[in-house]
Amino acid sequence: MGVPGIDFPGFGVGLVIRRQDGKILLYKRMKAPEAGHWNIVGGKVDLMEHSSEAAMREAEEETGLSIGSVRLLGITEQCIAADRQHWISVLYLAEQFTGEPSLTEPDKLSDMGWFSADDLPSPLSVFAQEAVRLLAVA
Repeated sequence: MGVPGIDFPGFGVGLVIRRQDGKILLYKRMKAPEAGHWNIVGGKVDLMEHSSEAAMREAEEETGLSIGSVRLLGITEQCIAADRQHWISVLYLAEQFTGEPSLTEPDKLSDMGWFSADDLPSPLSVFAQEAVRLLAVA
């Protein structure tokens, strides 16, 4: 059967969560791909799950926020040679949400914060870099 992203290209989602002040929520990853990098929230799309629903589910699981709605930002394909992973991801934007973010998955994510586009943390994941690029042209 194989492992998505490793044995065959994985299909995932990413969600940029943006506050009214324009800052975006980023989390620091503890596992591959790109362990130690700051990233937007996201994960795998389950069979028979629409990608927008997957983005909302993953965000709620990883942040504890309640996501109101999402809109499409774009699609990205990443071949991460260092981790030997290949992902095709649909990226979404959420500006309607309630609650305060927290570290709900401390086995996967070690830190979090709100960042402005001109003051992003380092190292920044390729997914987050692409999301920021898409935000700038949206």
